[in-house]
Amino acid sequence: MDLYERLISGDEKLAVVGLGYVGLPIAVAFAKKIKTIGFDINQQKISEYLNGKDPTQEVGTEVIRKTTLEFTCSEEKLRESKFIIVAVPTPIHTDKTPDLSPVTGACEIVGRNLTKDAIVVFESTVYPGVTEEVCIPILENISGLSCGTDFKIGYSPERINPGDKHHKLNNIIKIVSGIDTEAREIIAKVYELIIDAGVHLVTNIKTAEAAKLVENAQRDINIAFMNELAMVFEKMDINTQEVVEAMNTKWNALGFTPGLVGGHCIGVDPYYFIYQAEKLGYHSQIILSGRKINDGMGSFIGDIVIKKLIKTNKLVNQAKIYILGITFKENCPDIRNSKVIDIINRLKEYDVTVNVVDPVADEKEVKSFYDINMVKLSEVKEADCIIIAVAHNEFRKLSKDDLDQMFRALPAEEKVVIDIKSIFPKSEMEAMGYSYWSL
Repeated sequence: MDLYERLISGDEKLAVVGLGYVGLPIAVAFAKKIKTIGFDINQQKISEYLNGKDPTQEVGTEVIRKTTLEFTCSEEKLRESKFIIVAVPTPIHTDKTPDLSPVTGACEIVGRNLTKDAIVVFESTVYPGVTEEVCIPILENISGLSCGTDFKIGYSPERINPGDKHHKLNNIIKIVSGIDTEAREIIAKVYELIIDAGVHLVTNIKTAEAAKLVENAQRDINIAFMNELAMVFEKMDINTQEVVEAMNTKWNALGFTPGLVGGHCIGVDPYYFIYQAEKLGYHSQIILSGRKINDGMGSFIGDIVIKKLIKTNKLVNQAKIYILGITFKENCPDIRNSKVIDIINRLKEYDVTVNVVDPVADEKEVKSFYDINMVKLSEVKEADCIIIAVAHNEFRKLSKDDLDQMFRALPAEEKVVIDIKSIFPKSEMEAMGYSYWSL
């Protein structure tokens, strides 16, 4: 029997290293089909899972309570597995260069516990060449085994969209590659156990690594184009949203809208491409320009807020401002690389104090990451300015009366609403007399 058949029969186990927004859904899905171990170095996270809690909100607490997945923070348990999936984050340093330490750290853990005839598959987003030029040497040096003969390697980029209840793990096509044809075929068959949409085979690992980078860079560039339009239309006194709606009436419109671009994928992955391209002597032009535009949107919006406060006769450093939302996207608790913090930091440059509300984010995590003490939505009172930064369902449910009650007793034209996600119709806000702005 090959490894796939031994996994199906229960003679071998699969393990997932890294149980975050990507690793947890994968591990839980495999646990429904075969014996699966879920490993993470974060003991607190493992404790929460063992207690039936899902802080990622990707699979839900009920599923966590019922899963047969074996949660552990003991790396020795990995020795029981012959198929190991590495799904750890790949952030960037403050200078925008790749931070591969989570991946190299995972390689060291796997290397210490790697057994002969195992297959290791990486899902972490990296630039082309990392799997073969960085990961394999670490695995070989620590394990004493030789890649290609003693163990095999593959790469299958994660494509999970956190918070997306429509595009889920099982209905997103999985890109699969391997160090050789045999490895690729086994990896594909294993993933087909949980991927209803099927797999897409590519000829080599570098191609699979590149595919993940460019799919996110493509989105980043398109959003940057819309953001640049928004900046120009602001100077022209043209409503960007209305322009976009008109443009989208044509059949070949792409449907992109301006906005904050953060998170652990679109706001990060293009820098991995840029880094590797520059190492090879090519200075990125389009991708880097797109990144600069998107990274500057927080400051742009912060400046809009200041202008609105001044035009409505507010003393800027005494204005009471509430920001609704701190996560990087709607209905997702992930606060990593949230660009809302860029708005807050810009306002701080004007000595403005900002109150943050987010019913989806974890209060302790926000305090730890950003040193921000959040307030409850019910505590939003006496406001001079409301900034709707994230389109959580809780915020979309707000009525015009709910919004009005959040403000202090002011003439309507002095109530500032900055609606980044265009939750409220512009015509209705202006009919109420608000000083309203949307991106």
